[in-house]
Amino acid sequence: MSFKLHTVRTLGAVAALSLIASVSLAEQAKPDPQMQTVLDALNLLRAKPFHTLSVPDARMQASPADAARTVQRDRKVSPLPEAKVATKDFAIPTASGALPARAYIPEGDGPFPVVLYFHGGGWVVADLNSYDATPRALALGSKALVISVDYHHAPESKFPAQHDDAWAAYTWIVENVHTMNGDAKRVAVAGESAGGNLAANVALMAKKKKTTEPVYQLLVYPIAGNDTNTPSYQESANALPLGKADMEWFISNVFTSKDQTSDPRINLVGRTDLAGLPPATVVTAQIDPLRSEGQAYAEKLKDAGVKVNLIDVDGVTHEFFGMAKVVDKAKTAVDAANDDLSKAFGSKK
Repeated sequence: MSFKLHTVRTLGAVAALSLIASVSLAEQAKPDPQMQTVLDALNLLRAKPFHTLSVPDARMQASPADAARTVQRDRKVSPLPEAKVATKDFAIPTASGALPARAYIPEGDGPFPVVLYFHGGGWVVADLNSYDATPRALALGSKALVISVDYHHAPESKFPAQHDDAWAAYTWIVENVHTMNGDAKRVAVAGESAGGNLAANVALMAKKKKTTEPVYQLLVYPIAGNDTNTPSYQESANALPLGKADMEWFISNVFTSKDQTSDPRINLVGRTDLAGLPPATVVTAQIDPLRSEGQAYAEKLKDAGVKVNLIDVDGVTHEFFGMAKVVDKAKTAVDAANDDLSKAFGSKK
């Protein structure tokens, strides 16, 4: 079976896409050679499945980003031009404490459009440093001021602390980004995995509160449902770096009860209030338990009248998006996302 990167600006049925991009439940798709090289590097770094580790050990071990950087170093791939993006660390004040943040500043005079970015890690692991590649690439490619914001992690801070932090960060950015040479009228939200869920929720909350809404959403393999028996959960149950048992480990650490995952902030595919949201790019990976729910959310957005670009990428795993320096399909997906962001920002000038 041949797989391709699919870019769908006007979605048809997600079921049709799934027939193209999925395999039988008994067979897990194989990563393409570049993706496999990163996974091999992760194995050499002695990374173990999350569900076999304590939270402290999971936070300390090598990440997929570390593996991608290892491959980049071994292949002597230049860090340029991304390395030229200037950064500045600062803190966003909130009622629950200061949130670490990092600004990625593009070249030019501004005022710049803004991307508020939330990293992944299941709301338990990872930080601004481990998710440096994506905001750096977005700043370079979309010529936007990208603000990467951290949030309180579970299990120390249970759900919905992370969602409260994300909303607090967004409201602060809208009110204060002009002091950073940003344009508060051109703010997009973006995130990967757990961060993709946060980005989607910021857009939903802004609509609900009838306040300044993001002009665009970039949702990269977002957590968008609470069904751990979807086709992709079954196909990728034992996938690396994220499998079904790993997602269940995250759930057990984030929520006081699994019943909480039915909350509409988690079960986005069950919502009926999606009409009127800003347009979105949704990126999914073939070898990822979250693929089915990401595609389902894209379809739900489309059914609600939201313009959606679904980018479904074969032969790659969860976490591939930040690997553009060593995985060609990641570079293609990032370029497509930057193109969508640039067009959204241009329409708001």
